[in-house]
Amino acid sequence: MTRHADLRTRFRRLHAEGCFVIPNPWDVGTALALTRVGFPALATTSAGFGLSRGLPDMLTAQSAELALSHISEIVNAVDVPANADFQAGYAGDLEHLADNVARCVATGVAGLSVEDGTGLAGTSLFPLPEAVARVRAARSAIDASGADVLVTGRAECFLYGHPDPLNEAIRRLQAYAEAGADVLFAPGVRRREDIATLVKALPPAPVNVLVSTDIGLTVSDLPEIGVRRISVGSALSRVVWGALLRAARRLADDETFEGLASAATFDELNGLFCRRPHKRTGTGPRRGRSPVPRRHRASPRTGPR
Repeated sequence: MTRHADLRTRFRRLHAEGCFVIPNPWDVGTALALTRVGFPALATTSAGFGLSRGLPDMLTAQSAELALSHISEIVNAVDVPANADFQAGYAGDLEHLADNVARCVATGVAGLSVEDGTGLAGTSLFPLPEAVARVRAARSAIDASGADVLVTGRAECFLYGHPDPLNEAIRRLQAYAEAGADVLFAPGVRRREDIATLVKALPPAPVNVLVSTDIGLTVSDLPEIGVRRISVGSALSRVVWGALLRAARRLADDETFEGLASAATFDELNGLFCRRPHKRTGTGPRRGRSPVPRRHRASPRTGPR
């Protein structure tokens, strides 16, 4: 429990100022690799994990039990804080949602997200009052546990084809902040001006931006806009899938081995996984080079911006 408490304190401090990249592994190997590359925290990806199990990226494709087992495995494999992509809580009613959130907290996560998309056929987003109640239920379940776990409120407007996704996302995220969300997240926002508008509308809560493809911005551009956290969702998983499928198709169609040329070497991989984990002291960010250079770290917010 002391280990989990220390990681949760570090995770909260990461959100207090500046900006950091939180990549998304989908199994123990990728989790260890990403920590040893130097990232200070990780977040699970339900899509990346689902694909690794041969499941489509759908909210109904995974059970709470499967998700919780995976989250626990990632948390226990690494020595950095982990945030859980907890989809819509794997529950329809508030009581079941609160119970699942409590179970997620018990895995040792430092944070978890709650989506406002239903994932059910013929429906899209939860009505705002219901979505707010769900964030509030998650917040209450965490508070009852006594754990310092961050809640990320997610507005899925861009992903569910809302006719005015930016303004609706702002409206929803403002309500989620009032309901107890610590971090705010509208996956699918890509344009620099839209990201800037979103960030300015949501002080003082830190904003997470998902970059799942090349959006024409650099890592250092986002903290200049005011973004505090950058995730990549299933993108790293899909990069691996893309490389695998290209190489496999070359084997199947061309009967050549050129697709294998970019494979990591045994020395590189063995060196990565034979390396001893870094010793941890204190509760500050990971020592060593940050994924976001210091000169690009934003100043703490002092008011609306």
